[in-house]
Amino acid sequence: EPPGGDLVRHLGPNRSGLAAWPSQPQVTLMAGPLAGVTVVDLTSMISGPVATMMLADQGADVIKVEPPGGDLVRHLGPNRSGLTATFISANRSKRSLALDLKSEAGMDVLRRLLAGADVFVQNFRPGAIERMGLGEDMVRSIRPDIVYVSISGFGETGPYAQKRVYDPVIQALSGLAAIQKDGQTGRPRMVRTIIPDKTTALTAAQAITAALFCRERNGEGQHVRLAMLDTMISYLWPEGMTGYTFVGREVPGSRAQLAQDLIFETRDGYITTGAVSDAEWAGMCRALERPEWLEDPRFRTAQDRVVNVAERLALMAEVLNRRSSAEWLDRLDAEGVPCAPVLDRHEVFEHEQARVNDAVAEYDHPVAGRIRQPRPAARFDRTPAGMQRHAPMLGEHSRDIVNGLGLDADALVDAGVLMAPPP
Repeated sequence: EPPGGDLVRHLGPNRSGLAAWPSQPQVTLMAGPLAGVTVVDLTSMISGPVATMMLADQGADVIKVEPPGGDLVRHLGPNRSGLTATFISANRSKRSLALDLKSEAGMDVLRRLLAGADVFVQNFRPGAIERMGLGEDMVRSIRPDIVYVSISGFGETGPYAQKRVYDPVIQALSGLAAIQKDGQTGRPRMVRTIIPDKTTALTAAQAITAALFCRERNGEGQHVRLAMLDTMISYLWPEGMTGYTFVGREVPGSRAQLAQDLIFETRDGYITTGAVSDAEWAGMCRALERPEWLEDPRFRTAQDRVVNVAERLALMAEVLNRRSSAEWLDRLDAEGVPCAPVLDRHEVFEHEQARVNDAVAEYDHPVAGRIRQPRPAARFDRTPAGMQRHAPMLGEHSRDIVNGLGLDADALVDAGVLMAPPP
């Protein structure tokens, strides 16, 4: 350290020359497009927290209400100083309130919080929120115009409504695993990232902002319900299920599924490339030095190339295996054919285009040290979105939130109702 010490030594509560981790973020708060909106977030795991994190990045004051043990994601995955990478990536920009909702005093805190809230979000199994005493009627009796949001796996009724759910279950039930099936064996396969969870998060964030916009128009809040299953059926339909669009003229899914595995091995790695239009196909044939393919009756039209996709891709793979990735990418780019290298994960944020886009940034977290996080994808030229606060430690903001409600935080901590760091 320099003679004056690390700057963090002088920030926040201090005892004997050692500063506690600061309760305020080391990032600049921005007036995002949702500034002034307050969200009470009772969600856990991924789908709900990522949805509310998007709102928080856009300026909403998202208060994450956690049980004394914290969101389970706090304990899953790589961990540094009590914060896991997954928790950080699903809960940045929020404030944390650690509260025992099994106590009447804890419920009293939450009811007071709801009185000033614009949005309430929960993702318990159907019926659980009512048993907790936080059903829509009760919440709306406190804040009549609140946007009340319920996220579930399968919906609120039906044979699966009470089943426990994780992302692979939705992949299986929605048809996604079947769409990913192995071309040779027909064995269904999972996507190795939690697509249903994250797609539901995106859908929820959009639906919440739509409900807020509607409330601005008519002054009324409403109940927004999302099921992960419904989200994925809608998400997959445009190409994965499009063959079932015309009733009575259904096309088997394997024929209707236009997206193929367009990964090609080169002499030194892997690339992706594809051609849909006639012009792109002509460019492909020139780049691969196969002009005879232009006259091949199997490939003359876009529809011919879809019907005979297996033969076409096999021929392309044979040729692409003969030169390096860089050579092929240069030739394909010169002919205007869509193409890209297949990047490993650590290469993604180092790629020149990602750097130009400022897609990923690094920050100094007051507890977890140097962290890396993606920039919110949507850019607002007048009300920029961005990380508003660092991902909170459990109960980091409990005292500020509760004192702001006119309650005695110390008394609630002593009673075991509130979890908060020492003042």
